[in-house]
Amino acid sequence: MSIMSDKWIRTMAQTQGMIEPFIDGQVRGDNISYGLSSYGYDARVAPEFKIFTNVDSAVVDPKNFSPKSFVDRDADVCVIPPNSFVLARTVEYFRVPKDVLVICLGKSTYARCGIIVNVTPLEPGWEGHVTLEFSNTTPLPAKVYANEGGCQFLFLQGNEPCEIAYSDRDGKYQGQRGVTLPKL
Repeated sequence: MSIMSDKWIRTMAQTQGMIEPFIDGQVRGDNISYGLSSYGYDARVAPEFKIFTNVDSAVVDPKNFSPKSFVDRDADVCVIPPNSFVLARTVEYFRVPKDVLVICLGKSTYARCGIIVNVTPLEPGWEGHVTLEFSNTTPLPAKVYANEGGCQFLFLQGNEPCEIAYSDRDGKYQGQRGVTLPKL
């Protein structure tokens, strides 16, 4: 297994639609950076958020998930309550080749503010918008910015395609669009 370079990512995005929309290079300025980097791709956060709240005293149950657990916000900035988290999604839609595993790491700008990004690996053959979890580990409210960088994806190519890809077994999160809640 080897990590894939910017040249490989660019080629796969432009010829196979692996990342759409694709930004060829880093966008910086007054933004938290996003776009193609040396050995990865920094994805943007879409302006669609599910902020977890305890207003209705709901219990978070992955087997019986209640919409009372969160409030929806469409905004350019999302304020995460202290010691809480929000679900968001990438602007980009990913199509993972059957011989590639994708791992996501948080951006250092957020990590240095106590905001942790959690994403499970993107399995070979999976496609969709990536649901992102931003955890605010601080005792203060924290901001996440839409349409700016939120996390970095690293692409690991196997020596051969896997025997059964996510798409082959009709995974429950295949083709997801928008922020996707837990499914059983």
